[in-house]
Formats: sequence, structure tokens, C-alpha cells
Amino acid sequence: MIRWGLFIGTSSGIVLGLYMWYVEMVTGKEVYTLLMNVDFIPIIGGIDWPVPLEWFFHLVISWMIGILYAYVFMRKWKETNRNRWKLAIVLTAIAASTYIPLTIFAIKETPALTDWTAILYWLIGHVLYAITLKKSYDRFY
Repeated sequence: MIRWGLFIGTSSGIVLGLYMWYVEMVTGKEVYTLLMNVDFIPIIGGIDWPVPLEWFFHLVISWMIGILYAYVFMRKWKETNRNRWKLAIVLTAIAASTYIPLTIFAIKETPALTDWTAILYWLIGHVLYAITLKKSYDRFY
């Protein structure tokens, strides 16, 4: 269960991270910066982390989501295609809703709460995350 959760969390996290990076590089909307930002977290927030460690922090969250996703189907819910989509959407919706607190608490420059284009990019990235989460589980479990 943990191994599968780590795998699907890794694949989903990489898809989301690369998408956000690409969007930021092409459009200048700082959605990748927002995704990787930890500057508001006490103790670790004051450190200028190298990119691989920022990715590690991002993947830790994605691993937790992936493990939870795998756990639910291996121990709790009946595994149906519909249930796999439902859980992927619910978990991803929770993750996508972090746009608001991440933006509010960020110290470095991130998109505004009212930047509807950045919000759209953020939501598209999280839709890709949900699809990858579900499809990775289907493919490798």
C-alpha cells in the first residue's frame, strides 16, 4: 500500500509540478512559485532552499495524498471506477483549495487572490493531478 501510494503520489506530483513550472515560464504567472513556496512556515520558511529540496517538500505532500488514496481502496472502499474518480476529485479539490491560504500567507511574490488567470492555471494543474492520480493507480495496482 505504501509503495503504491508513493508511486502514484510521485507520478501525480511530478505532472503537477512540471505543469506549473511550464505555465510560469510561458506566462509569468507565479503558480509554480506558489506551489513550491514554504516561506511562511516557521523555522524552515526563512531558508532559501535549493530547487531539489523544494521539489522534495512538494512530493512529501503528494506522497501523503497518494498513500491515502491507495489506503482507501486497499482497506476501506469498494474499488470501482466511479469510486476511484470520486476520491481523486475530492482529494485534489482539497489540495487545489490551498490556493487561498498559500497566497494569503506567502511572503514572496505569488499571484493575487483575484488573479483569475492564475487561479484557472492552478485549477487546470490540479485537474491534471486528479487524472494522473487515478490513472497511475489504475495502471500500477
